[in-house]
Amino acid sequence: MAALQVKTPAKVAPRPNCPFPQNVRALVISVWGANNFAGFSPVTHPMMTVKTTEFLNSKTSVMKPSQLSVYLQFAISNKFPVMIVGRPGIGKTDIVKDAANKAQADLIISHPVVSDPTDYKGLPFASGDGTADFLTFGELKRLVTAKKKTVFFLDDLGQASPLVQAACMQLLLAREINGQKISDHVTFIAATNRRQDRAAVTGILEPVKSRFTSIVGLDVDIDDWASWAASNSMPNELIAFMRFRPNFLSDFSPVADIENIPSPRTIAAVGKQQLAGIPQGLEIEAIKGAAGLTFAIEYTSFLMFCRDLPSLNDILEDPLKALVPQEVASAYAICGVIASIINKSNISTVLKYLDRLPIENSVCCLKDACLRNPAIASNREFIEWASKHASSLL
Repeated sequence: MAALQVKTPAKVAPRPNCPFPQNVRALVISVWGANNFAGFSPVTHPMMTVKTTEFLNSKTSVMKPSQLSVYLQFAISNKFPVMIVGRPGIGKTDIVKDAANKAQADLIISHPVVSDPTDYKGLPFASGDGTADFLTFGELKRLVTAKKKTVFFLDDLGQASPLVQAACMQLLLAREINGQKISDHVTFIAATNRRQDRAAVTGILEPVKSRFTSIVGLDVDIDDWASWAASNSMPNELIAFMRFRPNFLSDFSPVADIENIPSPRTIAAVGKQQLAGIPQGLEIEAIKGAAGLTFAIEYTSFLMFCRDLPSLNDILEDPLKALVPQEVASAYAICGVIASIINKSNISTVLKYLDRLPIENSVCCLKDACLRNPAIASNREFIEWASKHASSLL
């Protein structure tokens, strides 16, 4: 019997001026290949890797926060309805707010879980001729009368009852409220937790799901979190600790007991309490209440390491002789502290000290320093160091 001949599909040239944002386009290219956006077998594609195979096999497309923000800006510009799926406390609402702000759009946040089906139809009233109609009010009126780019955000849609979800369908597809046309300036975005998250999500009606142009999963990313933390003045020690133990961002095991578990939201609550000054003797209890016992024990132990680190004055005065921490946790801790003080005047001295630390610590330190002070990246000493360690920076 002759061997089965598999015809190799013709390659398709990339589209010029692709409308996708650059990092979303890069995500697509990483899976499909620059010249193969269509018509090829991913199993035999030479660019296929274990990571991209897992991506293709996942039930939902997954993006990290920075990617999702850019994608939502793209969706808002093109009026594409999008649903975001992810576990509690990872920043879905904040990312929608950020994307709407960057897209220069007004934002209306609706909570279907506390709504009735009639809330998305309008207020019934009797007209003078003996008939009845529905009167738009509140959020619905803004949808009809919007004169500029507007995002209508259905938060926690998966927790809403099936009747409320069904009522939302006329908004998403027909773009009407009982015959009243929704403004062309409005874009719909929804968010929901997953069924396994113990968040009272029973699912999304199939007709509702298909109303969305795309359903996108959101996952955490340590670099994105560190960028957010630096821009929101989170404690240096907390950022350094999360670099050391990033699994606290991603490990999610919901519990039935009334206690918090680590997540971007609860870890941010730890940072806010630190900035406010936790009363002496209450540190571990306050942190445990915010992010759970395991996090509290590890983080307070890490803080003890931080308090026994070499002084910044010693490092800046003699970077070649200053004490270098031998413990892994201490190395991350000192890098978190150093990142907060690096500037153009001392970077040459600091780099001499960082060269004495493991390269992974030095890279994390300089990444966080650049988030705080982007001008550092244009410094000659930094550029020379980055060129020397280019393979570690990728």
